[in-house]
Amino acid sequence: LPLLLPLLLLPAAGGGCAAEGGPLEPFDALYASGVEAYYGGDFAGARGAWSGRCAAGGSCGRRAAVPAAVPSAGAAGRAGPGRRGDLRFFGSVLRRAECVRRCEEPRLGAVSRHRAAEEVRADFQRRVPYSYLQRAYIQLNKLEEAANAAHTFFMANPEHMEIQQDLENYKTMSGKAALIDQEARQHMEDYSAGVRHYDREEYELAIELLERALQGYYSEDEDCQLMCEGPQRFEEHEHLDYKAGLYEAIADHYLQVLACKHDCVRELATRSGRISPIENFLPLHYDYLQFAYYRVGDYVKALECAKSYLLFHPGDEDVLENAGYYEGLLEGTVDPATIKPRKEARALLRRHKLESHLLRVAAAGLGFAYTEPVTPACAGPAAHSSRTAPPAPLPSIQPSVGDSGAGLCTRCPQGQGTFSRMVLCLSSGGPLLYSDVKFVYNSQQLNGTQRVLLDNVISEEQCRELHRVASGIMLAGDGYRGKTSPHTPNERFEGATVLKALKYGYEGRVPLKSARLFYDISEKARRIVQSYFQLNSTLYFSYTHLVCRTALSGQQERRNDLSHPIHADNCLLDPEANECWKEPPAYTFRDYSALLYMNADFEGGEFIFTEMDAKTVTASIKPKCGRMISFSSGGENPHGVKAVTKGQRCAVALWFTLDPLYRE
Repeated sequence: LPLLLPLLLLPAAGGGCAAEGGPLEPFDALYASGVEAYYGGDFAGARGAWSGRCAAGGSCGRRAAVPAAVPSAGAAGRAGPGRRGDLRFFGSVLRRAECVRRCEEPRLGAVSRHRAAEEVRADFQRRVPYSYLQRAYIQLNKLEEAANAAHTFFMANPEHMEIQQDLENYKTMSGKAALIDQEARQHMEDYSAGVRHYDREEYELAIELLERALQGYYSEDEDCQLMCEGPQRFEEHEHLDYKAGLYEAIADHYLQVLACKHDCVRELATRSGRISPIENFLPLHYDYLQFAYYRVGDYVKALECAKSYLLFHPGDEDVLENAGYYEGLLEGTVDPATIKPRKEARALLRRHKLESHLLRVAAAGLGFAYTEPVTPACAGPAAHSSRTAPPAPLPSIQPSVGDSGAGLCTRCPQGQGTFSRMVLCLSSGGPLLYSDVKFVYNSQQLNGTQRVLLDNVISEEQCRELHRVASGIMLAGDGYRGKTSPHTPNERFEGATVLKALKYGYEGRVPLKSARLFYDISEKARRIVQSYFQLNSTLYFSYTHLVCRTALSGQQERRNDLSHPIHADNCLLDPEANECWKEPPAYTFRDYSALLYMNADFEGGEFIFTEMDAKTVTASIKPKCGRMISFSSGGENPHGVKAVTKGQRCAVALWFTLDPLYRE
């Protein structure tokens, strides 16, 4: 069962403040019991403990959300509005608090018991319980459940290489290619499916799914708002020394709640386990829908959705033109002025603007530390292909730069967000600087963007000398946090840095001339990359690593894994979403990469480029002495290494940055 959220929400049922069902055990206690059972070898018990739910909080908040009326005056006379007119307001607050308390306590127990530690909440956010679950299921010989648990964990931890290998093994053993993310958000799933149908011009199916995604979005938004009304932490105040008056105390608490609610637009646009939201997420629903409705002949709905989109981006010329076209189609049958933007979009936008205003007022007047989490300065969404249907309007799924949405387009801070699949306006084809370097293939011939393949970057003699240096300085696991098999258990990895080579050279442990060779050829590679891609600023080394991977004997039969799984160098590749998330733990500062090969006397080990699905190979390169492949480091160039099945494959791996703060 889903375990990510600390409190999973039940549907509201019935009115009043009564609780439903019996007492629930706190989720952190269930988690602790599961871990204890796991390490005690009770795998069935571990599975059972983690299948519990704790769901009372959201439904109680929903029941209490209807404002309660203050009771009429009794024998003591009418209470009146109070000196400041606040009795009616506080009467409603007290009644709502009482309602929540009466609803929660029968199921959750005393309020003070349920404050899970931040470490536990972080584990659930990172889906750590699923890592335990997949191993427990393996011990119980439940391969399908283990595969789904591993897949669910992997969706939030795409950099976790061991789980990636486990998934490949599960697919092979069970013969099941499609896995289930048990924490998938339904509105996200519906949106992605709707976009896929839209791209295939299956507009009726796209409409059905995108409308369902919108319903799910607004339902999730309500839940998110309610979950923000839980306990808050006041990091700037020691509780015992807190001397705020009534209104200051209320303001302190409410501003924490308000900031949480204001961030729901980011939360709902962010895939589980990710940091960065899908840009322009909510408005894009209406943008897709306005054109899809036009294509099925429903011009009223097309105009309604176009006007809804324009609430967020009133200056979008494409959609303004589309709206005018739809009005022309309706002329004589329906008065276009009677077709309004959808009320839920208007309500959410009004609320979001008011939240933003209140938070700015608090920041200015009360010293409340707050920074708007979403800004209009970030780049727009990835472009989708336009389809023409003269004289019809064009679909406007293009980057939007409107700023009236007060952050609702969930634009992210600079330096975060997804890799944009728009055409990169970058240059290549500059001089190679060295007469002996031979050009082999450019980006077009390698079926990609910002790629180049070169030969004779170093000579046969330099390859042999570099190999001799490597054998004297490399250590197993160097550069991989000591892990000798970081990417696959079927190969041993050894490595060394330039610094280590020079240090050994000055200490006399290897010839200094040979150690200096490592430094010099790295600099030669850097100069070639900077020149060929015609970069206007200095390209700095970010990290340089001499690495050899050796096939382990007795472990090569029926291998179906890769020597290095498909990845991108400066973002987290998400093949299922067809995105690359430029956020930690990825090395987001890397701009260009290069691999300089030292030998060819091994089997397997081809370098491959793929599409963003991490499956479709677009180019395959067989290493040999002096060959160098270089490319830009982003999501436009997913790549990996096929299994080395015999011998040892050695190369100098180089990563470059344009930011001097991250120079090696």
